[in-house]
Amino acid sequence: MDSKYIYAIGFFAQALFSARLIVQWIKSEKAGKTLSPVLFWQISILASWMLFIYGLLRDDFAIIMGQVIAYSIYIRNLHIQNNWKTLPMLTRLIAIITPVVVLSFMLKNWGFHYQQLFKNEDIPTLLLIWGVAGQITFTFRFVYQWIYSERKGESVLPMGFWVISIIGSIMILSYALYRKDPVLFLGQGFGMLVYSRNIVLIRKQSHKLDH
Repeated sequence: MDSKYIYAIGFFAQALFSARLIVQWIKSEKAGKTLSPVLFWQISILASWMLFIYGLLRDDFAIIMGQVIAYSIYIRNLHIQNNWKTLPMLTRLIAIITPVVVLSFMLKNWGFHYQQLFKNEDIPTLLLIWGVAGQITFTFRFVYQWIYSERKGESVLPMGFWVISIIGSIMILSYALYRKDPVLFLGQGFGMLVYSRNIVLIRKQSHKLDH
């Protein structure tokens, strides 16, 4: 596929990720505290689906791995909010089946994909390890959020989620610079602003509760 079309998919995915952050940011600013809106998770699923395809087309294992882990957590948060079943049946089927189909395809042609993903001359081994570490760190924020929400019995975006977001984002930004990937760079650059603002909102809310 022509690289301009591949980048178009990536930019669209990042636009969706930015849109979910804008939705969360606006709702949180209005409430004066950090919220976990249903729309945030719904957009996340679509954005993750698009970025997953982008990573596959770019032969970038770091991107693929990050999306595979996060994808199921987005769905789980909709379950916690009792909104998963409100989505159209077709949408739910596509959301569940797509990663299974793509991963099955990769495993079926593992020899070829192994060379493309792990022996890619455009991504030195150390850079790939750093990129994967960044994606794991960035994705761990959702693992943390998931565990936190399960314990609370409600979908919450706690302080730790935003702190881990910033750490992972810095790692991915450095990876994007070496990889010369404008999709990752622009997406993470915008995200840093929202992550920082949510930390400020949580600190303000905590300060109010203390007084």
